Amino acid sequence: MKNSTIAFIGGGNMAYSLIGGLVAGDCPASNIRVADPNNETLEAMQQQFGITPFPADNPGAIAEVDAIVLAVKPQILATVTKEVGEVLQNSHGKAPLLISIAAGVRTHDIERWLGGDTQAVVRTMPNTPALLQSSATGLYANRHVSEQQKNLAESILRAVGTTAWLEEEAQLDAVTALSGSGPAYFFLFMEAMEAAAQELGLPQETARMLTLQTAFGAAKMALERPESSAELRRKVTSPGGTTEAAIGSFQQQELEAIVTQAMNAARDRSIELADQLGKENP
Repeated sequence: MKNSTIAFIGGGNMAYSLIGGLVAGDCPASNIRVADPNNETLEAMQQQFGITPFPADNPGAIAEVDAIVLAVKPQILATVTKEVGEVLQNSHGKAPLLISIAAGVRTHDIERWLGGDTQAVVRTMPNTPALLQSSATGLYANRHVSEQQKNLAESILRAVGTTAWLEEEAQLDAVTALSGSGPAYFFLFMEAMEAAAQELGLPQETARMLTLQTAFGAAKMALERPESSAELRRKVTSPGGTTEAAIGSFQQQELEAIVTQAMNAARDRSIELADQLGKENP
């Protein structure tokens, strides 16, 4: 990382989080370039992190770099990638690694927009806790990515959390359903717990505080203990006790089936959006 030059195309929240994690780690700010049409965004990032700004200058930002992070919205990724492809095709320097953090855009579409199937591309699916350096990210590499480039991609994404490599790109749709959309599932459950606690007579602030700390404590136990989630649940569920009564109610309502159905719906929607984005951008 200390010897790698990285260009970010787009300076939104995810780029901001990645850059913050990189600068806090082993990557010198002088090795990071950011291209964005918003001057205020670039000025703020330059002041906070010391990056090199490239206002509305994608070609200048990606000249002679080791990695290009495509950090723009999926709807404009085709336009940006085509521009990047034209620059790379006319360049006689080293071929950089391209890392996409755009949700629902398949590798073969990125390759097509680049102008051919010769570029090293890593597609990733980070989630919103990256804003707190607590992301869970799935990564998929096409066949042109070297081991050194895989290490570079992993180092960049690990700056904001944990990473997991996938052998098949289709698995990213499952990752989207699990960790990509997953934070909202927990927020919904926490929201329901807060509301139920208030109905049981607790003040709003007390219900919120106890809900948040309970969720944090449960996640911390699951992370730090060797037991599976199922085993941890069994250990805190005493026969005939209050927890068993609640778990029994969840199971009567077929909570497991509800979760499975919801994640299938998210996975299917991920596939639909990828199909749509590919068709809309020939």
